[in-house]
Amino acid sequence: MSTENKRKYSKIVVDGVAQAPSRAMLRAVGFTDTDFKKPQIGIASTWSMVTPCNMHINKLAEDVNRATDEAGGKGVIYNCITISDGISMGTEGMKYSLVSREVIADSVETVSGCMGHDGIITIGGCDKNMPGLIMGMSRLNRPSIFIYGGTIQPGPNHTNIVSVFEAVGEHAAGKMSDIKLKNVEETAIPGPGSCGGMYTANTMASAIEAMGMSLPNSSAQDAISHDKELDCLMAGQAILNLIENDIKPSDIMTRSAFENAIKVVIALGGSTNAVLHLIAMAHTMGVELELNDFSIIGKQIPMVADLKPSGKYLMSELIKIGGIQPLMKIMLDEGMLDGNCMTVTGKTLAENLRDVAPYPSNQDIIRPLTSPIKKDSHLVVMRGNLAPGGAVAKITGKEGLTFNGNARVFDSEEECLAGILDGTVLSGDVLVIRYEGPRGAPGMREMLSPTSAIMGKGLGQEIALITDGRFSGGSHGFVVGHITPEASEGGPIAIVENGDKISIDAESNTVSIDLTDSQIADRLARWERPSPRYTRGVLAKYAASVASASEGAVTDKYL
Repeated sequence: MSTENKRKYSKIVVDGVAQAPSRAMLRAVGFTDTDFKKPQIGIASTWSMVTPCNMHINKLAEDVNRATDEAGGKGVIYNCITISDGISMGTEGMKYSLVSREVIADSVETVSGCMGHDGIITIGGCDKNMPGLIMGMSRLNRPSIFIYGGTIQPGPNHTNIVSVFEAVGEHAAGKMSDIKLKNVEETAIPGPGSCGGMYTANTMASAIEAMGMSLPNSSAQDAISHDKELDCLMAGQAILNLIENDIKPSDIMTRSAFENAIKVVIALGGSTNAVLHLIAMAHTMGVELELNDFSIIGKQIPMVADLKPSGKYLMSELIKIGGIQPLMKIMLDEGMLDGNCMTVTGKTLAENLRDVAPYPSNQDIIRPLTSPIKKDSHLVVMRGNLAPGGAVAKITGKEGLTFNGNARVFDSEEECLAGILDGTVLSGDVLVIRYEGPRGAPGMREMLSPTSAIMGKGLGQEIALITDGRFSGGSHGFVVGHITPEASEGGPIAIVENGDKISIDAESNTVSIDLTDSQIADRLARWERPSPRYTRGVLAKYAASVASASEGAVTDKYL
């Protein structure tokens, strides 16, 4: 490819007499005459000191920048915002979490689109910034690579952020002293990196690698490690190779690639948020993907990873035995993955996996396909008269497959958490948390505080929870989220009353209330739509444009 074609976009910004002002400004940030003839690589860094997930990413961005320059490109680092789910969890601030995914996607599109970057490398470390970065790169459809910031090390006694949330419940139940709670708080997060289980961050990093948008092993490296540094350095040469061969996200993020990602997420026991984000990413790429696809694919793939939150091990332990590459090789050899999919290496998935070594024979983190933890997907798409538009449950089998109980209704996450901690919630209850959907909250908060409090109080086998909100990857128990239509849109969850009989069945994949259609219609006729909670600013804009959870909660669905 000629130099001109390598600079497909940047030449519009920097070539010719008329662009002298552009060059003048770029000289001030370090460009030389030689740099103007190189392909420009936008390096989107989500570095921030608001969260340990991203506190180290400035160093990773500098590594990428240096490697890009050495490979013959001109790196340009810019920042995207990030927020922390773990810090804002259970507060009004958590309503900005899912919204931030759209802000990040808008930012990448805006900056690299404006500046004429010929290629894009993005570095993410927390839940929402990963799909947001992928969506931004997809919109521009220029040669692109995603780099995962890496996972955190565990605290003492195998602790992590979920340990702290569950400790709150144990404290409320009188099972943990003030001193012990403070000790867990002080030691569970020892340094940089994303939350340590197969929670949403590690789930999405694994999905993106399986899809082919990050270099092999990017999802399974410690945040502070030589391997993560090499991942960044290798990206510099890889992006120039993508530009040379004009390989774009649309060449990689095909329908088959999304199916590969879903299958790997299922095998790993990943977060329910993957359903929401993969649908959103597919929408952005113009790939047809819907809730029913997860049901169809889920029947074919077993869950084999014994990883937290419902399992025993942390991501750092999976890293030590080889990460997800050996698992993908096993799945490929069994015909579960499409090996013909292109990846950011410029090779197919099968070519990338050809020489991958198997797991050590004495490991028990990844079970054999013949003796899985669950024979089919733990991500269960449910419907029924409480969720005619669909819902998503995380059923590993350890919670049981059915739950019948009496509704105990809360109109916010805070009300529910208070009810759990003060003893209002009782064994046999089906907790209903509503008005937490994408539009109603707005922002579709994660219910990690209530689910962790339930576990901490020892009620994990005795209580179910349903919501039009969503769950953290750290949530476990008998939980059903993403209920659509949401309450604020007049979904049936809006008319549930205390004491109503609710049934959840993970065999028939239904979530239902013991009311006739006419009884539901009568209650809905008396229901009044609540006023918007926000009328100005980003939350108001989000509520006005967001699609349902079943459609990925994207903000450009109906444009």
